[in-house]
Amino acid sequence: MRKIVLDTETTGLDCRTGDRVIEIGCVELRGRQLTGQRFHAWINPEREIPAGATAIHGLTNEFIADKPKFAEIAAEFMEFVRGAELVIHNAAFDVGFLNNELGLLQHESIEQLCGEVIDTLRMAREMRPGKKNNLNALCVEFGVDNSGRQLHGALLDAELLAEVYLAMTRGQNSLEMDFASPAVDYSAGGTRQRPPLVVLSASADELADHARVLGEIAKESKGKCLWRDLDGAGQA
Repeated sequence: MRKIVLDTETTGLDCRTGDRVIEIGCVELRGRQLTGQRFHAWINPEREIPAGATAIHGLTNEFIADKPKFAEIAAEFMEFVRGAELVIHNAAFDVGFLNNELGLLQHESIEQLCGEVIDTLRMAREMRPGKKNNLNALCVEFGVDNSGRQLHGALLDAELLAEVYLAMTRGQNSLEMDFASPAVDYSAGGTRQRPPLVVLSASADELADHARVLGEIAKESKGKCLWRDLDGAGQA
């Protein structure tokens, strides 16, 4: 199944009050491997970016002024994610913003474009109840290097989340059946056919070495050598 790990940056926290998407980052997973395929866009939100939002992601009004509007990148974005499972941290937030942008253009919703939406925040809360489960905390928990993450950034965060998601779900693929193994041979009576046992006898030199070692053990243990006693009982 093709999966797309997705993250967004926005002008604020609530699309219902006019906040808009200003960055989208996506990376593709196939067969639990990053393929190198990605989608990334900075977007002119057609409104001012508050200073509080800039402090989080570093995107300024000046930087974003000449970037395309969502309508200009919508077709490429929709084509990239179409039919895939989405992996998103705090999925309700990103899906809400993307559906708002798509709705303004009267396009299909994310739920119509894609298959399942996997929320890694929900997964993390089930795995780590009562702990911090933001992206930085999960990178630390699962050994993902996030040293380059000074600010939020949609593409970098999507790449980090992909590594976290693979670590979180590693055990799900550990049980595999080996269908290439040869079938067990059973006789008509239901008894498994076993090859004849091969018995290798010790040589005279090996027996002598064995007796010598037992003698040394008996000497060190003041005559308490169980193996020599057993050898004697067997010979008797």
